[in-house]
Amino acid sequence: MPVIGIVAGEASGDLLGSHLIRALKKRRPDLEFVGICGPKMQGEGAVSLFPMERLAVRGYFEVLRQLWGLLRIRRQLMRYFKKHPPDLFIGIDAPDFNLNLESKLKRRGITTIHYVSPSIWAWRRGRMGKIKRAVSHVLALFPFEVPLYEDANVPVTYVGHPLADMLPLEPDRAGARRELRLKEGKLVIALLPGSRQSELHYMADLFVKTAIQIHKQVPDVYFLVPLATRETRWKFEEALHRNDAAALPMTLLFGHAHLAMTASDSVLVASGTATLEAALIKRPMVITYRMSPLSWQLLRRMNYLPYVGLPNVLAGRMLVPELLQQDATPENIADQLLKLIHDKEAVAEIKREFSGIHSRLQQNTEEKAAQLVLSLLV
Repeated sequence: MPVIGIVAGEASGDLLGSHLIRALKKRRPDLEFVGICGPKMQGEGAVSLFPMERLAVRGYFEVLRQLWGLLRIRRQLMRYFKKHPPDLFIGIDAPDFNLNLESKLKRRGITTIHYVSPSIWAWRRGRMGKIKRAVSHVLALFPFEVPLYEDANVPVTYVGHPLADMLPLEPDRAGARRELRLKEGKLVIALLPGSRQSELHYMADLFVKTAIQIHKQVPDVYFLVPLATRETRWKFEEALHRNDAAALPMTLLFGHAHLAMTASDSVLVASGTATLEAALIKRPMVITYRMSPLSWQLLRRMNYLPYVGLPNVLAGRMLVPELLQQDATPENIADQLLKLIHDKEAVAEIKREFSGIHSRLQQNTEEKAAQLVLSLLV
């Protein structure tokens, strides 16, 4: 029975992996999947040898604090794969963890696929040599990534983004509001402070204080806060209590990020995959992010683009505001978000651009990816 090794490092990778596993099993029900995965991939039958949450760390110095634990997991996983060699390996994002693992597996004659290109287009372009040594084939989610790999003679296939296939071109805001029992005329803002505990460490208080600022200016506002895990919910609730904000008009949701964004008028979102989700749901947004000062200084020196949010990268311009690190204050964010909400012309332009991005990313991703994987499964 063929076995595919598979590792995802966070919620977005778990979603991608679950779609891919489902598509592969339609064609090959005999396939088995084992590695590190989250609840969605496990729901499709994958076996996780370690908790995926252990890999969900962002930022140089945040990673350093967890380094020995991450290295130990990788060594143990590699020992498992040496003893039980997979017929093929798929690393889903998490490049700092997966590329090293893929390199060792590839040297042992195992075909390695990296699903989701590392952000070489934004920073760390010197990483291309490491990718070439580690990866048999890259599955790219965005069309602008393909020429970079072709120029380096790295096999690559553009498969689009599965979220573009999942989400409707015309989101049903009225239906989402009915489901959440929200009044149609009310101003609703979705707050997405991140999916990792390490992100909530820096973002929870910022988002709560921003909500307080907005509520002072617009008393009739309502906030929706989808949180990915119990741990991130606890951190956000702690921030509410620290800031005496328990009385804010707000609903905390366990998951349901797409529903929250669809029901909203606008979104405040931590930089990451959620920015793309908000774009595909055609919502105007403000992108913000904070990390440790040392991590930020390193990233600033290595960055090649003037923007970090995927909607702006895909648009090729600063389409929606980005407020990062020292600029990410509750006052600045509240001001930008309310200004954007009330600028009908800007909102209309943002929605037009997001509709074009959605159409370009619709590629029947899981089927394309499954077809490529099966073509390499010897």
